[in-house]
Amino acid sequence: MALKLPRTIRLDPSDTFVYSRAAEPGEWAVTGTFLFFGADVARLSGKQRQAFRAAFLGIDSFGWSTLVVVTDATAHDRAAAVDRLAEQLVVRCGAPDIETARAAAEEEIAFAQSLCDHPPNTLIGVNRTSEQAGTRECFRTLHRKASRLEPATAFRFVEIEGEDASTEKFDLLALAGRQK
Repeated sequence: MALKLPRTIRLDPSDTFVYSRAAEPGEWAVTGTFLFFGADVARLSGKQRQAFRAAFLGIDSFGWSTLVVVTDATAHDRAAAVDRLAEQLVVRCGAPDIETARAAAEEEIAFAQSLCDHPPNTLIGVNRTSEQAGTRECFRTLHRKASRLEPATAFRFVEIEGEDASTEKFDLLALAGRQK
């Protein structure tokens, strides 16, 4: 079985204003749920609440990403991700020493790896809720349709032979059926 890990991905700029700190695209990622351990989730608001509800943690920036993408990885990539997360747990979370942090990082990376039992380029999202028994996480996957050969676009520009596009005028409001 090939080794796969989740990487942060940014499909649009929304993560940069939805979260207090957005992960950079391409970072190795973990769920990041441990950052909410002991927090009164009912008191979270705004960007913190959004991160709790629906974000993965990029291990380099300790920023949040709404989606991750399943990515092929090497054993070296995995080991480097464990080491980097362990460093972050010491520096940012107050882990008592690197050995303790490495054990926790190993667990987090192993769980993140378990989410990647999908083909490469599969997108994964998370939804967290707080319940009496603790935090519940539900993961969903988004797959690219094999029949689509082109990326989705909102507009397509087509040049029509024999017509001078510079003289043609468009009234978008009229096309949408609205009055000015």
